[in-house]
Amino acid sequence: MDNVIIPLIASTLRMAAPLIFAGLGGVFSERSGVVNIGLEGMMIIGAFFAVLGSYITGSPIMGIIFAMIAGGAIAAVHAFLSINLRADQVISGTAINLFATALASFLIGPIFKTGGQTDVVKGLSYSLPGFLKNVPVLKDLNWFVILAIVLVLVSNFVLFKTPLGLRIRAVGEHPSAADTLGINVYKMRYLCVILSGVLAGLGGAALSIGITPVYKEGMVAGRGFIALAAMIFGNWKPTGTMWACMLFAFGSAFQMAAQSFTAIHLPNEFYASIPYILTMLALAGFVGKTTPPKADGEPYIKGER
Repeated sequence: MDNVIIPLIASTLRMAAPLIFAGLGGVFSERSGVVNIGLEGMMIIGAFFAVLGSYITGSPIMGIIFAMIAGGAIAAVHAFLSINLRADQVISGTAINLFATALASFLIGPIFKTGGQTDVVKGLSYSLPGFLKNVPVLKDLNWFVILAIVLVLVSNFVLFKTPLGLRIRAVGEHPSAADTLGINVYKMRYLCVILSGVLAGLGGAALSIGITPVYKEGMVAGRGFIALAAMIFGNWKPTGTMWACMLFAFGSAFQMAAQSFTAIHLPNEFYASIPYILTMLALAGFVGKTTPPKADGEPYIKGER
């Protein structure tokens, strides 16, 4: 059983990390009142630019920085469309998803001279000091898992224990009241949307150079939407989002492990569908029981009551 359970736990944690980063990004964006359907596209951009940064510089750390900057840049576009132009936030996010997919696919050809995937680049190495190297599960993780858990704790503290978090929640619940108290609604929403792109880009990096140091078309495979579902399932809270991501990641890890079961013969497509079935069941069972920020998705016009 140890040969099955321990690798399954480690695999769940590794697969949860990209979802947690993107899910936290969604929490910050929607807590400020901006719906971010574009998490999928921001993860795609992050995954590609992480590989590109590592390819150009030879450093996976620089790859991570490339991913975060690229994710933040495309999120700034979503922020401008949603906040300044007051465009439909769902349509803006959908457009970003389509653009990011096309951009990454287009850049593979001229940069890597290949089609469909990039070259294999240097990934982020993982080693633990002393006796920790022999601790079950812990020895089979990566730095992104540890960073994801730390960021959940930090995000929870910032949102619910600091004045900045109070301002973020205020502009997402009642922006006009926040404005009368001197809080710059546009500034806070820009900050949170761009931060969501940075975190989603980091999630993309965790998926590429954190697990397999290569970018392939379709490798994100809807994880941005799963992270969005995890955020809703987690009631727009960092800790709740993390546990929801763990659940969905367990579905992914289990479907990979289940394909090696010799006693049960089912089509691989059935196992591959498990994470998405879990997502649909979670949304169907809990979406009506969660409470989004009151002004989520509503453009704010200064001076309007």
